[in-house]
Amino acid sequence: MPLITTSDYQATGPFRNTFFNTIYPALVRSVKDLTYTRERISTSDGDFLDLDWSRVGSKKLVLALHGLEGQADRAYIRGMIKYFNQQGWDGLGMNYRGCSGETNLKLQTYHMAATGDVHEVLSHLNKEGKYESVVIVGFSLGGNLTLRLLAEVANSPPTWLKAAVAFSVPCDIATANTEIHRWFNYLYLRRFLKTLNAKAVVKAKQFPGKVQMPTKMPKSFYEFDDWFTGPIHGFKDGADYYDKANSLQILDAIKIPALLVNASDDTFLSAACYPEEIARKSPYLFFERPEYGGHVGFGQFDSSTPYWSERRAYRFIEEIVG
Repeated sequence: MPLITTSDYQATGPFRNTFFNTIYPALVRSVKDLTYTRERISTSDGDFLDLDWSRVGSKKLVLALHGLEGQADRAYIRGMIKYFNQQGWDGLGMNYRGCSGETNLKLQTYHMAATGDVHEVLSHLNKEGKYESVVIVGFSLGGNLTLRLLAEVANSPPTWLKAAVAFSVPCDIATANTEIHRWFNYLYLRRFLKTLNAKAVVKAKQFPGKVQMPTKMPKSFYEFDDWFTGPIHGFKDGADYYDKANSLQILDAIKIPALLVNASDDTFLSAACYPEEIARKSPYLFFERPEYGGHVGFGQFDSSTPYWSERRAYRFIEEIVG
């Protein structure tokens, strides 16, 4: 019954405001003293993935997965990898297709269920044979990918894939979409759509005739996913994408220890994104619900010390892996 009923995240001052706790870490936090080495790998369908490495010579690795329209250079990824480096782990930040600063080669990019590329990275790691233990830490969209991947390998989990942690996960996409479209989330939505629309326009130029440009660019995820995400990635439309891409429906299949942390004040999440009953019944899914934290926040003013999310992820991993 791995339902964690109390959380030790203590939000102070303005970090008790969900919007401040979401925005400050994203726009102000700087994680220094971390240098990436980039590796480009080819995918089985003829595309590429850019991987950002921070190695300390370990046989243990943390793979970090960013959120929607993020990249491995975001502070929350850098902070996680830096903290694991300090504990003697190698770190790897995966950039999804089109998120590393260069347009990918194929029409398809990434989405909430695009675990195929994560499998490709894990296969690449396995072929190299350097790591005895691999763990995954995912944020938001990356958390959904993490949870889905764990369910997908449940029947034959790799012995070296030891555990995972997922933060701020909209695990029921359809109802979470209702929340992100509320008026108080307008600035977040507009920021996401600005870059998503721009990338879709690039794809339309890259693949003439395969992306039909709308008369007006989408102003909601519903419009964008009906137009681009759904059809381009093999779904009927946005609703079909939401139905098939969420992780909530497969959480009970997970058979690798996983910690899901969703803050109660996360304005991106719906009530369905707090799977307490599933965690009560699962021997593998641990669920923690801090009172505060915002969306991928869990912030503090001092950027020179690790964030709570980094210490929490490592503490859980250490309990599992040792």
